[in-house]
Amino acid sequence: MTAPVKRAVVLSAVPVSTAMARYLRPGDTVVACDAGYRNAERLGVHPDLLIGDFDSAPRPETGADTIVLPHVKDDTDTQYAARWLAEHGYGCVTLLGALGGARLDHTLASIATGLYLAKAGVQTLLADERCELRYLLPGNPLTLDREDWQYLSLFPLEGRTEGLCISGVFYPLENAALTADYPLGVSNEFTAPQARLSCASGAVLVLLTKSDAPA
Repeated sequence: MTAPVKRAVVLSAVPVSTAMARYLRPGDTVVACDAGYRNAERLGVHPDLLIGDFDSAPRPETGADTIVLPHVKDDTDTQYAARWLAEHGYGCVTLLGALGGARLDHTLASIATGLYLAKAGVQTLLADERCELRYLLPGNPLTLDREDWQYLSLFPLEGRTEGLCISGVFYPLENAALTADYPLGVSNEFTAPQARLSCASGAVLVLLTKSDAPA
């Protein structure tokens, strides 16, 4: 029998709503990065592991295993958590509280961390209340369900992406190229219950976004 995939949820510091508890499953390992332990409280879960230099919040007394990082380091707290999980055999990682907030540089750092995980062979998802981010890599096609998503956007992360194919959308592509200086892949829409994506080279950030129309 195939061993079950080890799953983890990483909670970073951007405040999340209780609705984000939908991404948690029984048996998930919960890792809180620095002030991310506050998100654990919001979601009603106890972290299994705390990681951080605790410069943005005091170190809590939770009883959880804790890795205290130095203030001066190369890895962000979230990057260190991602590396730890990849090295410990986790095959599926969801990052919450890693997007938005007051620091655009932190969001960009989180996107880079997600790419690190994806290139390490980890199924990776970043999510907030209005969007989900995934990664499309050569040899790892994606099939995405339409559900209640309004827009599907693609952005190359490593220069030029070649051999891009996408079907089930209003603007299908076949063996196309994406470049970082022209947003050809923005704001596509589903025309089928599923969209299928693949690429021959490069790395692509895939965003699913809810409608921006007022409720």
